Amino acid sequence: MAEHRSMQRAALLDAARTLLSQGGTEALTFPALAERTGLARSSVYEYFRSRAAVVEELCEADFPVWAAEVSAAMDAADGPGPKVEAYVRAQLDLVGDQRHRAVVAISASELDAGAREKIRAAHGGLVAMIVEALAELGHEQPRLAAMLLQGVVDAAVRRIELGAEEPSAVAEAAVAMALRGVRG
Repeated sequence: MAEHRSMQRAALLDAARTLLSQGGTEALTFPALAERTGLARSSVYEYFRSRAAVVEELCEADFPVWAAEVSAAMDAADGPGPKVEAYVRAQLDLVGDQRHRAVVAISASELDAGAREKIRAAHGGLVAMIVEALAELGHEQPRLAAMLLQGVVDAAVRRIELGAEEPSAVAEAAVAMALRGVRG
């Protein structure tokens, strides 16, 4: 029974990712979740009390995976400059990933305070990864520089999602800006 519930919950989260990435937060409804998973609408409420609860669980499941991928890319880099580059590129490489599209849709939505706090905390953890490399580069305020660097990444993500430029061109520009900007 527990395994069945776990599989149903996972199916609901997969359906939520798909709905968010294809249609944004407006598409994430309990009737749509029920339709995608073959569950009765009332059954969806047995797993999640609200859309915000679905969003919170997606954040808990997906942000650590995303952060681990960024961390692995940084760990493979040798030295602080290459770590900054890996930090930027790893995040931009995730733009096409369904988990990322869902996170972007989540971030753009109206959420309750609990869900917003979980998203802020997850982003804070991501930003914290780069502080040490920025300190090694000699930045006087590495935490501030990390926040600003994340702003460059976020802007690059938006440009890639708009499709106005080639993703590789956006990535190159973001890396160049990050490396020149963080060296002070």
